[in-house]
Amino acid sequence: MKRGMGLKVIIVDDESLAILKMETLLREQTEVDIELAGSYMNPLEALAAARREVLHLAFLDIEMPEITGFELANQLLNIQPHIEIVFTTAFQEYALKAFEINALDYLLKPVSPDRLVITLQRIAKAAGELTDRGNEANAIQLNCFRNIHYVDADGTTKSFAWRTLKAPELFAYLLFHHDTIVTKQSLIDLLWPEYDIDKATAQLHTAIYQIRKVLKEAEFELEIKYKDGGYSLLLGDVKLDVEDWESRVKKARPVTADTMGQHLSILSLYKGDYLADHRYTWAEYEQERLRLIWLTHVKQLAEYCLSSEMYTEAMSLYQEIVYRLPYVEDGYLGLMKVYSISNHQLEVRKVYRILCTKLRDEFDVAPSRELTNWYLEWKQSI
Repeated sequence: MKRGMGLKVIIVDDESLAILKMETLLREQTEVDIELAGSYMNPLEALAAARREVLHLAFLDIEMPEITGFELANQLLNIQPHIEIVFTTAFQEYALKAFEINALDYLLKPVSPDRLVITLQRIAKAAGELTDRGNEANAIQLNCFRNIHYVDADGTTKSFAWRTLKAPELFAYLLFHHDTIVTKQSLIDLLWPEYDIDKATAQLHTAIYQIRKVLKEAEFELEIKYKDGGYSLLLGDVKLDVEDWESRVKKARPVTADTMGQHLSILSLYKGDYLADHRYTWAEYEQERLRLIWLTHVKQLAEYCLSSEMYTEAMSLYQEIVYRLPYVEDGYLGLMKVYSISNHQLEVRKVYRILCTKLRDEFDVAPSRELTNWYLEWKQSI
């Protein structure tokens, strides 16, 4: 974040001492500009604050009597969909649930100053980089993580006002193949295979017309051109979030103490799988490709944290892998290693049982030999 553009933060906790502690930590850190918009013991007052002004970040206690932090997070996100949520709790078993709500992070009480700074740097760098990218192209960006939406010239995230089901899928497909010609026959085979050629052509022309109309209403400078028997979506200067994120991952230097903040900010840009909410069959290959890039990146970050004895950070990253990729062993093995080092023997056994159950119920297979051997050696060692 640039100076003078502090993160607007609220704190919600039912214990006054916990609020004072967090306020002190935020005041004493000097890495990120902070504007404390309010501290609340009453969650209803926090919701009222969210209705009054734009907030960037909310620190929420999970264990509150009238409403849990999870419930409050959902209500805050309904009011301000782009507010970042960080949960604070004394119980690490809440971490996986935190990521299910799409939280930026969770902090174990008592919160350490160094751990807090990492969290603040993560959101500040992401916010700063998004602003910089927006300035490069009049703050206009197309986003495909989770679903198709866009950031307008004022930096506001918006959805397109589609009126049919086929038009947005056609737009998504042309966007995936942007700046290349997709033949009319390919589009018909994809979207209207059950129609005869005349009716399918009419449907295609109607959908193209609707896309152009929606883009014009959104004041989006995108062209759809017809050439050589096909259509091409010309992206021009408009940024695409998935391409920008992939480029940043590939260009990032190896994970070190100096680059960790950069890697965390890159990680925060992955908001969900490619077009996941739309469930387009043709997008599944691209989903998997990007998901594997994300997995490789987050594993590098988690392994660095583990080797640097940053066990809480490593645990949260491995739990995020388990949440996003519940049938991939990497997250479970990482968690077992963290719990083993932390001498949480019951948790190691619990994670192994969860993995065995998932793989058996879904695929009727057992964990890999590598993971099983690690577990058996660990059992012998204790």
